[in-house]
Amino acid sequence: MALMITEDCINCDMCVPECPNEAISLGPHHYVIDPNLCSECEGYYERPQCIPVCPVDCIFAIPEA
Repeated sequence: MALMITEDCINCDMCVPECPNEAISLGPHHYVIDPNLCSECEGYYERPQCIPVCPVDCIFAIPEA
């Protein structure tokens, strides 16, 4: 599974250094998470590190189809 950043992102840069897979990058309007790189920090931490540092709570799991 992977995470996603919603349009509520304020481009604060808090999540970028937290990602051990370098899956977060600046998109055309706000930060985005590459689902091919995101492991939700599995193998590094017990839970995703980007979620708790986000000041606007805009990082969520991608809904299953």
